Order: sequence, then structure tokens, then C-alpha cells
Amino acid sequence: MKKLVLLTFAVFLAALVQAQNIKEVVFTTDPEIECQNCVKKIKDNLRFEKGVKAIDPDLNTKLVTIQYDSEKTNPENLIKAFAKIKYKATVVEPDKKDKEDKKDKR
Repeated sequence: MKKLVLLTFAVFLAALVQAQNIKEVVFTTDPEIECQNCVKKIKDNLRFEKGVKAIDPDLNTKLVTIQYDSEKTNPENLIKAFAKIKYKATVVEPDKKDKEDKKDKR
């Protein structure tokens, strides 16, 4: 029983430590994402990049949000991954994303 409690605690602690390495970055792309084919192309190719946890291209705002493990990759590597599929990606500053979100809600 004691081993089970220790094992459970160790798994919980490992998950907690790993969760702290997850970051989020938002990109604009050139060309802009305009259709489901663009979304599919981005998702299908970037999901194989080391450290990528989630990819959320938004057709309304034309933004791509990526969650990634900062121990395994960074925004510069993600920009290179976009370039492989012929997209120029630029990091969106947080205040610009907030303005886009407010504009989208109108």
C-alpha cells in the first residue's frame, strides 16, 4: 500500500513538473489561412514537430495558436517548421491577439 501511494505521488509530481514546461504562442501566417485545406496542411505537418502539444488554426482571426513543450522546442523552431510548408509565420504580440479576440466577438 505504501508503494502504491508513493508511486501515485511520483506520477502526480512528474505531471506537475511537465505541465510547467508547456507554453503557448500565437502566429500570423503569410499566406493567411483561408480555408479548411490550409488548416489541414498546417495541422498535418506541424504536429510532427518535436514538442508540439496542440495546434489551433482559427479561420476567423487568421491566427494559429500552438501549445508546445519549451524543453523540446521554441517559437523560432516553429517558424522554421512553417517555412517547410511554404508559410511565413510571425509571432503575434499578446496585446494584438486580445484586440483580434475583441474584434471577433462583435
